Amino acid sequence: MQVKDSTHWAQKRKFRPDILDHDIEYAIIHSDELRDKHWKDASNAICRIPPSGRILKVVYKKEGKDKYKIITAFWLD
Repeated sequence: MQVKDSTHWAQKRKFRPDILDHDIEYAIIHSDELRDKHWKDASNAICRIPPSGRILKVVYKKEGKDKYKIITAFWLD
């Protein structure tokens, strides 16, 4: 799986250092692909990340087979 950061996520990553790349990949792999409410070409992944048990939401765009562009990610709880 290839993950590319958007410019927005590159800026927000400084303020969310506890969200790691493997957490984002885990959420994308283990959740259903949900349509984003605001962007028609973006998808959401919402998943509980072990071992912390926190819920992570990832907004991403699919750019090809196993290629994803991360728009943003944040903890829901």
